[in-house]
Amino acid sequence: MTIAIARKLRALLNADPQFKPVLTRDGDYFISVMGRSEVARKQNANFLVSIHADAAPNRDATGASVGCSRTVAPTAKWPVGSSSMRSSLNCSAVRAMCWQTAADPYLSRAVLDLQFGHSQRVGYDVATNVLSQLQRIGNLHKRRPEHASLGVLRSPDIPSILVETGFISNNGEERLLGSDDYQEQIAEAIYNGLRNYFMQHPLQSASRRGGADRQRRGAGRDVD
Repeated sequence: MTIAIARKLRALLNADPQFKPVLTRDGDYFISVMGRSEVARKQNANFLVSIHADAAPNRDATGASVGCSRTVAPTAKWPVGSSSMRSSLNCSAVRAMCWQTAADPYLSRAVLDLQFGHSQRVGYDVATNVLSQLQRIGNLHKRRPEHASLGVLRSPDIPSILVETGFISNNGEERLLGSDDYQEQIAEAIYNGLRNYFMQHPLQSASRRGGADRQRRGAGRDVD
Protein backbone atom coordinates (compact mmCIF):
# COMPACT_ATOMS: atom_id res chain seq x y z
CA MET A 1 0.00 0.00 0.00
CA THR A 2 2.86 2.42 0.65
CA ILE A 3 4.28 1.74 -2.81
CA ALA A 4 0.85 2.54 -4.26
CA ILE A 5 0.77 5.84 -2.35
CA ALA A 6 4.31 6.67 -3.50
CA ARG A 7 3.36 6.02 -7.13
CA LYS A 8 0.30 8.26 -6.81
CA LEU A 9 2.45 10.97 -5.25
CA ARG A 10 4.94 10.60 -8.09
CA ALA A 11 2.13 11.13 -10.62
CA LEU A 12 1.01 14.32 -8.86
CA LEU A 13 4.54 15.67 -8.68
CA ASN A 14 5.21 14.77 -12.31
CA ALA A 15 2.17 16.83 -13.30
CA ASP A 16 3.68 19.87 -11.58
CA PRO A 17 6.57 21.44 -13.53
CA GLN A 18 8.13 22.62 -10.26
CA PHE A 19 9.01 19.06 -9.27
CA LYS A 20 10.95 16.11 -10.63
CA PRO A 21 10.13 13.06 -8.46
CA VAL A 22 12.25 9.92 -8.22
CA LEU A 23 11.32 6.75 -6.34
CA THR A 24 14.13 5.07 -4.44
CA ARG A 25 12.37 1.79 -5.19
CA ASP A 26 9.39 0.89 -7.34
CA GLY A 27 8.78 -2.70 -6.29
CA ASP A 28 8.74 -5.15 -3.40
CA TYR A 29 12.47 -5.42 -2.77
CA PHE A 30 14.83 -4.20 -0.04
CA ILE A 31 17.15 -1.20 -0.20
CA SER A 32 19.27 -0.29 2.82
CA VAL A 33 18.75 3.03 4.58
CA MET A 34 22.06 4.33 3.27
CA GLY A 35 21.19 3.02 -0.18
CA ARG A 36 17.97 5.05 -0.22
CA SER A 37 19.81 8.22 0.70
CA GLU A 38 22.43 7.52 -1.96
CA VAL A 39 19.73 7.16 -4.62
CA ALA A 40 18.39 10.57 -3.60
CA ARG A 41 21.89 12.04 -3.62
CA LYS A 42 22.74 10.69 -7.07
CA GLN A 43 19.56 12.31 -8.37
CA ASN A 44 20.64 15.64 -6.83
CA ALA A 45 17.48 15.60 -4.68
CA ASN A 46 16.48 18.67 -2.72
CA PHE A 47 14.16 16.72 -0.42
CA LEU A 48 13.47 13.12 0.64
CA VAL A 49 10.01 11.82 1.57
CA SER A 50 9.82 8.44 3.28
CA ILE A 51 6.36 6.81 3.27
CA HIS A 52 5.51 4.18 5.89
CA ALA A 53 2.58 2.34 7.43
CA ASP A 54 2.65 2.24 11.24
CA ALA A 55 1.87 -0.59 13.66
CA ALA A 56 1.41 -0.84 17.43
CA PRO A 57 0.55 -3.47 20.07
CA ASN A 58 -2.50 -1.34 20.93
CA ARG A 59 -4.88 -2.15 18.10
CA ASP A 60 -6.96 0.93 18.92
CA ALA A 61 -4.12 3.22 17.82
CA THR A 62 -5.01 5.16 14.67
CA GLY A 63 -4.01 8.22 12.70
CA ALA A 64 -1.20 9.62 10.62
CA SER A 65 1.98 11.27 11.85
CA VAL A 66 5.04 12.89 10.30
CA GLY A 67 8.60 12.57 11.60
CA CYS A 68 11.59 14.80 11.01
CA SER A 69 15.21 14.97 12.14
CA ARG A 70 16.03 15.60 15.80
CA THR A 71 16.55 19.21 16.87
CA VAL A 72 20.05 18.45 18.21
CA ALA A 73 22.68 17.52 15.64
CA PRO A 74 24.33 14.14 16.38
CA THR A 75 27.74 15.80 16.11
CA ALA A 76 27.14 17.39 19.52
CA LYS A 77 27.85 14.08 21.27
CA TRP A 78 31.03 13.33 19.32
CA PRO A 79 34.53 14.53 20.25
CA VAL A 80 35.88 17.05 17.77
CA GLY A 81 37.75 15.24 14.97
CA SER A 82 36.68 11.78 16.14
CA SER A 83 36.20 8.91 13.72
CA SER A 84 32.54 8.76 14.82
CA MET A 85 31.98 12.19 13.34
CA ARG A 86 33.28 10.97 9.99
CA SER A 87 31.92 7.43 9.86
CA SER A 88 28.55 7.51 11.64
CA LEU A 89 26.85 9.91 9.26
CA ASN A 90 24.40 8.56 6.70
CA CYS A 91 26.10 10.56 3.96
CA SER A 92 29.18 9.59 1.98
CA ALA A 93 29.57 13.11 0.55
CA VAL A 94 29.69 14.69 4.00
CA ARG A 95 32.03 11.99 5.30
CA ALA A 96 34.39 12.86 2.45
CA MET A 97 34.20 16.52 3.39
CA CYS A 98 35.09 15.62 6.98
CA TRP A 99 38.21 13.81 5.80
CA GLN A 100 39.19 16.74 3.59
CA THR A 101 38.94 19.16 6.52
CA ALA A 102 40.55 16.78 9.02
CA ALA A 103 43.35 19.31 9.59
CA ASP A 104 40.73 21.63 11.07
CA PRO A 105 38.25 19.43 12.99
CA TYR A 106 36.45 22.47 14.39
CA LEU A 107 35.71 23.57 10.84
CA SER A 108 34.36 20.10 10.09
CA ARG A 109 31.98 20.30 13.03
CA ALA A 110 30.91 23.85 12.16
CA VAL A 111 30.09 22.89 8.57
CA LEU A 112 28.21 19.77 9.67
CA ASP A 113 26.24 21.70 12.27
CA LEU A 114 25.22 24.23 9.62
CA GLN A 115 24.14 21.42 7.30
CA PHE A 116 22.16 19.69 10.03
CA GLY A 117 20.59 22.94 11.18
CA HIS A 118 19.34 23.77 7.69
CA SER A 119 18.01 20.25 7.07
CA GLN A 120 16.26 20.17 10.44
CA ARG A 121 14.52 23.50 9.91
CA VAL A 122 13.35 22.64 6.41
CA GLY A 123 12.23 19.15 7.46
CA TYR A 124 10.23 20.48 10.42
CA ASP A 125 8.51 23.15 8.34
CA VAL A 126 7.61 20.71 5.55
CA ALA A 127 6.35 18.20 8.14
CA THR A 128 4.11 20.89 9.63
CA ASN A 129 2.67 21.65 6.18
CA VAL A 130 2.05 17.98 5.43
CA LEU A 131 0.36 17.42 8.80
CA SER A 132 -2.02 20.30 8.18
CA GLN A 133 -3.07 18.63 4.93
CA LEU A 134 -3.37 15.12 6.42
CA GLN A 135 -5.62 16.52 9.15
CA ARG A 136 -8.18 17.38 6.48
CA ILE A 137 -8.66 13.77 5.39
CA GLY A 138 -8.47 11.78 8.62
CA ASN A 139 -7.24 11.42 12.18
CA LEU A 140 -3.78 12.43 13.30
CA HIS A 141 -1.87 10.21 15.71
CA LYS A 142 0.43 13.14 16.52
CA ARG A 143 -0.59 16.74 15.82
CA ARG A 144 2.97 18.03 15.69
CA PRO A 145 6.02 16.75 13.83
CA GLU A 146 7.85 14.03 15.77
CA HIS A 147 11.61 14.37 16.12
CA ALA A 148 13.41 11.11 15.42
CA SER A 149 16.95 9.86 14.87
CA LEU A 150 16.03 7.25 12.26
CA GLY A 151 18.68 6.57 9.65
CA VAL A 152 16.66 7.89 6.72
CA LEU A 153 16.37 11.27 8.49
CA ARG A 154 20.08 11.60 9.27
CA SER A 155 21.48 12.85 5.97
CA PRO A 156 22.61 16.41 6.70
CA ASP A 157 22.76 17.39 3.04
CA ILE A 158 19.17 16.39 2.15
CA PRO A 159 16.23 17.61 4.28
CA SER A 160 13.68 14.84 4.82
CA ILE A 161 10.45 13.73 6.45
CA LEU A 162 8.97 10.35 7.33
CA VAL A 163 5.21 10.06 6.77
CA GLU A 164 3.41 7.40 8.81
CA THR A 165 0.19 7.06 6.81
CA GLY A 166 -1.75 5.15 9.48
CA PHE A 167 -1.83 1.94 11.54
CA ILE A 168 -2.09 -1.37 9.73
CA SER A 169 -2.43 -2.95 13.19
CA ASN A 170 -5.91 -1.37 13.38
CA ASN A 171 -8.37 -3.36 11.26
CA GLY A 172 -10.45 -0.36 10.22
CA GLU A 173 -7.47 1.76 9.29
CA GLU A 174 -5.81 -1.11 7.45
CA ARG A 175 -8.89 -1.43 5.24
CA LEU A 176 -8.89 2.34 4.71
CA LEU A 177 -5.22 2.35 3.72
CA GLY A 178 -5.95 -0.40 1.22
CA SER A 179 -8.54 1.79 -0.48
CA ASP A 180 -7.46 3.32 -3.79
CA ASP A 181 -9.47 6.46 -3.02
CA TYR A 182 -7.87 6.97 0.40
CA GLN A 183 -4.40 6.31 -1.00
CA GLU A 184 -5.06 9.09 -3.52
CA GLN A 185 -6.14 11.42 -0.71
CA ILE A 186 -2.94 10.72 1.23
CA ALA A 187 -0.82 11.31 -1.86
CA GLU A 188 -2.64 14.59 -2.49
CA ALA A 189 -2.12 15.67 1.13
CA ILE A 190 1.63 15.03 0.92
CA TYR A 191 1.83 16.77 -2.45
CA ASN A 192 -0.09 19.82 -1.22
CA GLY A 193 2.14 20.04 1.86
CA LEU A 194 5.28 19.93 -0.28
CA ARG A 195 3.89 22.40 -2.80
CA ASN A 196 2.77 24.88 -0.14
CA TYR A 197 6.19 24.89 1.50
CA PHE A 198 8.22 25.24 -1.67
CA MET A 199 5.93 27.92 -3.05
CA GLN A 200 6.71 29.94 0.09
CA HIS A 201 10.45 29.15 0.01
CA PRO A 202 11.50 29.17 -3.66
CA LEU A 203 15.15 30.04 -2.96
CA GLN A 204 15.63 26.88 -0.90
CA SER A 205 14.43 24.77 -3.80
CA ALA A 206 17.23 25.80 -6.15
CA SER A 207 19.48 23.03 -7.41
CA ARG A 208 22.45 22.34 -5.15
CA ARG A 209 24.66 22.15 -8.26
CA GLY A 210 25.23 25.68 -9.49
CA GLY A 211 21.94 27.09 -8.20
CA ALA A 212 20.63 27.81 -11.70
CA ASP A 213 18.06 25.03 -11.97
CA ARG A 214 15.03 26.03 -9.89
CA GLN A 215 13.15 22.81 -10.44
CA ARG A 216 12.49 20.98 -7.15
CA ARG A 217 13.96 17.52 -7.25
CA GLY A 218 12.53 15.02 -4.81
CA ALA A 219 13.00 11.35 -4.03
CA GLY A 220 10.06 9.42 -2.62
CA ARG A 221 10.68 6.22 -0.72
CA ASP A 222 8.17 3.66 0.50
CA VAL A 223 8.24 0.80 3.00
CA ASP A 224 5.52 -1.75 3.76
